[in-house]
Amino acid sequence: MTSSHPLPVPCQWFSRLACVLDRRSAPRLALLFLGAVLARGRRTVTSWIRAAGLSGQYQSCYLAVAAAGKKAETIAAYLVTVVVKPLLSGAGRLTLAIDDTPTRRYGPHVQGAGVHHNPTPGSAGAPYVYGHVFVVLGLLAIHPAWGVIALPLLARLYIREVDLPGIAPKHRPEFRTKLELAVGLLRWAKTWLGALGKPMWVVADGAYAKKEFLKPAIALGMTVVSRLRCDAALWSLPPVIPPDQKGPGRPRTYGTERISLAKRGGQRRGWTTEAFTLYGERVTKRYKTFLAT
Repeated sequence: MTSSHPLPVPCQWFSRLACVLDRRSAPRLALLFLGAVLARGRRTVTSWIRAAGLSGQYQSCYLAVAAAGKKAETIAAYLVTVVVKPLLSGAGRLTLAIDDTPTRRYGPHVQGAGVHHNPTPGSAGAPYVYGHVFVVLGLLAIHPAWGVIALPLLARLYIREVDLPGIAPKHRPEFRTKLELAVGLLRWAKTWLGALGKPMWVVADGAYAKKEFLKPAIALGMTVVSRLRCDAALWSLPPVIPPDQKGPGRPRTYGTERISLAKRGGQRRGWTTEAFTLYGERVTKRYKTFLAT
């Protein structure tokens, strides 16, 4: 049996993550982690089993994967504690990334799968994709050779509300929007990374620039970097009133001047030029900053 043999040296790092399972399944899961790294083609458990050389024990491998799925948060916590925290010792702040990504699936009876908008249509131009959509939490780090990379920490499966009736009541989860799933991931990150005492920034696209996501993130003490619509309702900062001059009622949340992003973009003054690395290439971009509510 695989569980009766010691792990090869390359698997020692994976064994730290697999130790949350039963001692009979942990070595097998560690080898599956190695198979996930070596596998080619479609990202399926079958390809992991084949790459790990465990084809003769595929039933036990599927049981190990199912057990690991039930303890995903614990495994992710080990990942943060054992692997990620040593990488952050010299960082001035922690930069997290939130995004949702589809995974194409095949077959009409895939649990949790549905029809979703395709963010990368490609040359075929298909506007929709059938499969799973995961909301992923990643940690941004700088690699000496590859530049900025994202280290995925934890993910949540998003299932559309119309697809939930197709799941058996025993396994049917409660419906949660992508924003709610993302907020749950931020709370998890605050629990395990907040002890480092470093400022936490969150990078997300415009789909997450909504109050359902922004307010909980601010309550957690995080700074959110995202994209706003050109017609976003922006106002100047509220005036600062000394404590001895405050009157009755709540202080102002917004200033008195309305800010138009389109007009700010059209003005020639206030722009700054700097070099950035975008998609692996060094490019020069112009940008403008200002404070608003």
